[in-house]
Amino acid sequence: MHVARERQLSRRSLLGGAAAAAGAVTLAGTTAGPAAAATTQEVDVAVIGGGIAGLTAARDLVAGGKTVAVLEARDRVGGRVVNLSLANGGVTEGGGEFIGPTQDRIKALADSLGVATFTTYNTGKNLLYKDGTRTPYATDGLLGSVPPVDAAGLANAAIVQAKLDDMAKTVPVDAPWTAAKAADWDKQTFESWLNANAIVPSAKFLLDVACTSIFSAQPRELSLLYVLFYIAAAGNESNAGTLERLTDTANGAQESRFVGGSQQVPIKLAATLGDRVVLSAPVRSVVQSGGKYVVTADGATVTAKKVIVAVPLPLTGRIVFDPLLPAARDQLSQRMPMGSIGKAIAVYDTPFWRADGLNGQVVSDSGVVRSTFDNSPPDGSYGALMGFIEADQMRAHDASSTDEVKAAVLKDYATYFGDKAKSPTSFVLQRWDNEGFSRGGPVAYAPPGILTEYGAALRRPAGGIHWAGTETSTYWTGYMDGAVRSGERAAKEVLAAL
Repeated sequence: MHVARERQLSRRSLLGGAAAAAGAVTLAGTTAGPAAAATTQEVDVAVIGGGIAGLTAARDLVAGGKTVAVLEARDRVGGRVVNLSLANGGVTEGGGEFIGPTQDRIKALADSLGVATFTTYNTGKNLLYKDGTRTPYATDGLLGSVPPVDAAGLANAAIVQAKLDDMAKTVPVDAPWTAAKAADWDKQTFESWLNANAIVPSAKFLLDVACTSIFSAQPRELSLLYVLFYIAAAGNESNAGTLERLTDTANGAQESRFVGGSQQVPIKLAATLGDRVVLSAPVRSVVQSGGKYVVTADGATVTAKKVIVAVPLPLTGRIVFDPLLPAARDQLSQRMPMGSIGKAIAVYDTPFWRADGLNGQVVSDSGVVRSTFDNSPPDGSYGALMGFIEADQMRAHDASSTDEVKAAVLKDYATYFGDKAKSPTSFVLQRWDNEGFSRGGPVAYAPPGILTEYGAALRRPAGGIHWAGTETSTYWTGYMDGAVRSGERAAKEVLAAL
């Protein structure tokens, strides 16, 4: 990338990915149901987790002629993908919602289920709110969606982004710990690297915003190697990953949404599996006995030849395994925490910001919400502003009441979009940190020293136990596409082993 063409730094897709998570939305449209008291069954494969990863694995196993039981802890499917019902009868996305170029597997899955996409609203100007100043800016000029900071900052940010993309090209997506400079990159935080390279304050601001928007974690928390892997993974077998693809709306990971909400994908996928999916059945133990595995959940016991675990990495450690998991895999689950994130959606009679020539997208250096999107339905019949609460801001409000968070969010929305934003017709909040079967999102990330020491255990089977979930994907880890890919890979492993 040349400095003369400033690459685009906007924000992110968030929560694209699904292994297991949260919310209080029922499994409408499927024949699955909660486990009856003390049900037992014997199958070829037990799948732990009814998010997109687990359901995809189950689909492929059934297609391969195997018997399957999917045990899901919540009273719904979808994991970190959930539709939230609105007072006006509409729905909005409380978790992963966006897809974009090179996310081929989630698109293919949605197409196969008849779930259509529509383009994320992106007409009009973005807003930059920095140092107390509100600046609308066009996204179709020379700078694209890069916020209009000072020229020195733009130039520095472009150089930094080019360096990151070039470094990421040397990181193998299937084994980032084997990169030539893996040891050096994994012993430093992303923050320390930025401090040495993003030397103009406004450039550092742009990269900080990109980081928190992508990972829901601060640069100080992340291994540089992990960040480079994540960039490398933002592509497919034919297209190298780039930071620009992670952060952009048009031509990026936020390009499109699903008609009817993203949870339509796992709901319809679960419907094809019928009563193989058991809800409200959190798994407590996996015990090997007589050459098989006994998987014990609340109200259900499944005996299986193989097991696929498709839950968020940290939650694996809350299941009792006998025999114990290999130490490296257990250490990995202890040492990769979830990001801290919430989504706040304010609903209005109309998307009034559009009349002001705005597309609803904000980048801010202050407030509880520092990036927003227009989450209105395709026909614009009502308005919905969605804001991400991430990293330090989410942690600061984990103990706040819903009313306290709502007040803080609406204050920010009014700062960005005017007094009309103060009076929504309804408001919904999804706090993933406080959700028992996710404890954060969008992804479990690696601090320094983890990938090089324990990364090889990420996908390595433990006997007959195999691993799925977006964290285990080689492409689009942390996104719905990564979840699909991980489920497909785990199913192939198990089919080859049976």
